Amino acid sequence: MAKKKVKLTARTADTHILYTSSVQGVEGQLDFMERQFKRRRGRRLRRFREDFCGTAILSCDWARRGKDNESWGVDLHAPTLDWGRTHHLSRLSAAAASRVHLLCEDVMTVRTPPVDLIGAFNFSFNIFKERASLLNYFRKTYGDLAPDGVLLIDEFGGEEGHSVIKDKRKIRDGAMPDGRPLETFTYIWDQAYYNTLTHDIRCHIHFKFRDGTQIKNAFTYEWRLWTVPELRDLLHEAGYKNVEVYLEGWDDDADDTDGVFRRRIEYEGMEAWFGYLIAEK
Repeated sequence: MAKKKVKLTARTADTHILYTSSVQGVEGQLDFMERQFKRRRGRRLRRFREDFCGTAILSCDWARRGKDNESWGVDLHAPTLDWGRTHHLSRLSAAAASRVHLLCEDVMTVRTPPVDLIGAFNFSFNIFKERASLLNYFRKTYGDLAPDGVLLIDEFGGEEGHSVIKDKRKIRDGAMPDGRPLETFTYIWDQAYYNTLTHDIRCHIHFKFRDGTQIKNAFTYEWRLWTVPELRDLLHEAGYKNVEVYLEGWDDDADDTDGVFRRRIEYEGMEAWFGYLIAEK
């Protein structure tokens, strides 16, 4: 028997749950991490650090995946980390939970054991607006990785990435942490400000519900949108030996990206793109 969908209103909806359902493809991201690390290093990924981890859902699900998997989630915002402890960490077995270390600390000063892979996802590193600051962050990750460690970051761009736009999507497969399905809602990505001269960008996330209510500015980000050449140069300067770019292909029939990330050495201009940079120590 199908589970009854959870009704959503602006008054009752939890923005962290909405965010996870709208933005975070957890299983696909963990699959990509595992596959790329094994291909490069010939061994299984075990120790994972999630910088700017938010609710730390990746860290928690990583520990659930394997009895030898261990993770460190790092974020400065204590209420969000506490939310993750309540809704994600608490759902793990005692053994898995013991392998998750959630740290309310600055990624620039945190100390963790050497890890196999550090991930900075959801464009979070764009918070570093100055070249020197981002270079220092990449140097910090380089020093915190194991001798054969890998850094994985994501980025977006294209004509639409460097402009003021709104993008709306119906989210029909959202779910509560306990697996109950959510009523369909609308996710709105709002690039409200962009400065061509500095690449400063201000983005909001709004949510709209079937009853007509909405949550405006549920999340707001003040970033500098770095380009791929800039990121590649900074990663090399930080010490990384090999940097590869993985971007999605295009499906003409669907008139959309195909969701498959392939290594690219050239890429034709697109209105919008999303991809990963993989840097090897």
